Amino acid sequence: MQLQTNLIKRIRITLALMLCITATHAQEVTITIDASKDIRAVSPYIYGNNNGYDKPAQFYRDAGLRMSRMNNGNNATKYNWRKKITSHPDWYNNVYSYSWDARSKLVSENHPNMQIMWAFQLLGRVASSNAHNFNEGAFNNYQWWEGVNQNLAGGGVPNTSGTNLHKAAVEGNMTLYTQEWPADSTVGILNHWFGEGGLGLNKEQFLYWNMDNEPDIWNGTHDDVMSDGLLPASEFMDRYIEVAKKAKELFPGIKICGPVTTSEWQWFKWGEERLTIDGRYYCWFEYFIKRCADEEKASGVRVVDVFDIHHYPYAPNVTGALQNHRSFFDKTYIYPGANGVKTINGGWDTSQNKVYIFQRVNDWLDKHFGPNHGIGLGVSEWSTGVDQPNPNVASVIYASTLGTFANHGVEYFTPWTWNVGMWETLHLFSRYAREYSVSSTSTLEHTVSAYSTLSEAADSMTVILVNRDQSAPRTVTVNLTHFTAAEGNHKTLQLSSLPAAETFKSHTNNALKENTVAVASNSFTITVPSLSTTAILLKAHTVGVQGINNRLGDMILYPNPASETVSILLDLSTSVPVRITLYDKQGRTIKALDAWHDGHSPIRVEVASLQPGIYFLEVKGDRFVSVRKVVRGL
Repeated sequence: MQLQTNLIKRIRITLALMLCITATHAQEVTITIDASKDIRAVSPYIYGNNNGYDKPAQFYRDAGLRMSRMNNGNNATKYNWRKKITSHPDWYNNVYSYSWDARSKLVSENHPNMQIMWAFQLLGRVASSNAHNFNEGAFNNYQWWEGVNQNLAGGGVPNTSGTNLHKAAVEGNMTLYTQEWPADSTVGILNHWFGEGGLGLNKEQFLYWNMDNEPDIWNGTHDDVMSDGLLPASEFMDRYIEVAKKAKELFPGIKICGPVTTSEWQWFKWGEERLTIDGRYYCWFEYFIKRCADEEKASGVRVVDVFDIHHYPYAPNVTGALQNHRSFFDKTYIYPGANGVKTINGGWDTSQNKVYIFQRVNDWLDKHFGPNHGIGLGVSEWSTGVDQPNPNVASVIYASTLGTFANHGVEYFTPWTWNVGMWETLHLFSRYAREYSVSSTSTLEHTVSAYSTLSEAADSMTVILVNRDQSAPRTVTVNLTHFTAAEGNHKTLQLSSLPAAETFKSHTNNALKENTVAVASNSFTITVPSLSTTAILLKAHTVGVQGINNRLGDMILYPNPASETVSILLDLSTSVPVRITLYDKQGRTIKALDAWHDGHSPIRVEVASLQPGIYFLEVKGDRFVSVRKVVRGL
């Protein structure tokens, strides 16, 4: 009996040890980085925000802010740039002063390298006078209450009792404080800012223009003008196309950004309308894309340059919110906020619970515009999906989204909600991430991800590790291929255990914790805390990919921009076979060819068949890879 008891004890101890070993092993993650795969340029404009500049200019420079959307969302829709006034839909439709001119001048002076986004008005009416404002000071001393959305400007009478406090007792007359605003008026701001005798602003700093703001819910946000309900989708598209074409005529280089749709509920459906073309049903996003593609085929004018959405994600808890970045591209991710997608085929299909919205959009763009269309992706409003998240949660959610957008070539990202922890994260990414995203694969991707970027000269790499585990640190082993890191210690910068108060003050006064990690045989192991973001700054053993003396500066492209052919000169004294691949901004292969570099003559690549825009040309030999940006000009 005693022997049997001892045997049972030994079995229990063995099982416990096995469980401990298994638990310890579960904490380990292996990441493989391949610097020759999935090379995509990282747009500097993913480092953006909304409605900034309430701090000293140096703060934003130090944070690395590269883009700011300044149009104030719903307040852009009725903006009258001639009179510098707008109508506030959330405060009785009262008209107030706001000068886009003054803001643009200020930002141009303080941030000459910043990209600034404004908006064109498509509603058809804008503010005209503040003479008919509702006197909210006399009414309740400017205090918020449930009835702030009542339409009281223009002689309205407030409703102060009952259950429907969002409806005025007497509606204001919108013709008293708004005026008609046709397409010529909305695009006239381009001449006012950039034309002869205008303000003299640099139009290259104002490339991106929203096509109004959340038109899919105008019957709620601007119901004073849309009192008969949401206008038909076809009518909105007619207005959209007219404005886009007039804007392109005045400013050919402009980036038209639409449809600026509200959130997941509206991505797939326009109000209660059933959208059809030639008898076939289309969800809203595909309908929008097809209408734009059809217009381009008919007129030759591109009326959408960046497919722009708003996303206010839903998650039942923090654990869910930490995975919401997957809703953009991951076809396996069951999004807990999936509702609108259930209408994608025209009915209510409960099996539709995977959103992967940008992947869907890319598929529709390829379908209707053809491959290599060059249309970008952008998010101009976003939140973390958590009410008042602690800084560590906010930081990691934001880091996951920045990393995902870098990996997939998203053109811009300007969050609407800005939480403590996000300035620190923006600074880490914008200051220390490099110019080209490359492939990173994790054995535990949904818990620990690596976002790896390579410098333009291929002489340095930044690996950013994001640990979404809320309670446990993770031991991560990173193996590098096609980039030979120098042996020895490399600098690390880490965000973790952030306090409740804002810690980011400047480039030198912030919460980054500096340390080192040892690299040996192109591998390193590091333990990252729970809810943390860690950047590992790697230097190459020798300059260039695969450890040979080949820099991107040794490859010359000319002419650049090019309209017919681009010539490639390599600083190689020997004859070698090379593989030439041309990628678009999303990292998709446009063309590939094999060639022979004879040591002195240029290699010529035809680009006349490409759409005007930015591309990336990769030249790969047996022991080198070089990538350069090439512009297909007009």
